[in-house]
Amino acid sequence: MKEIKAIIRPNKLSVLRDALIALPGFPGMTVSKVEGCSAPTRHAPVRVKIKDELTDYTPKVRVEIVAPDEVAEAIFQRITEVAQTGHYGDGLVWISDVERAAFVFKTTPGPD
Repeated sequence: MKEIKAIIRPNKLSVLRDALIALPGFPGMTVSKVEGCSAPTRHAPVRVKIKDELTDYTPKVRVEIVAPDEVAEAIFQRITEVAQTGHYGDGLVWISDVERAAFVFKTTPGPD
């Protein structure tokens, strides 16, 4: 199993939800409101001051999905495609291995 996490702009959430629900095998997701700032970048326009970058806490959402290996890459790609606006600070997507997971409502661990 894999855990796919993403930090994205909130205005992309409804489009992302619809795009993920359309994927076969999509297991659902957890969404949390977060705030953050990006590290100073060499790619930012010269008129942006480092102080402004460090104190500009932009609202974001964190999406967390635990999915079977066979759908994890498709979920990763879908998030990357849908969340992109082409602007600095669009977010980040990453995948981690999950050693073990179980649905809380079940008495035995497993994928079903």
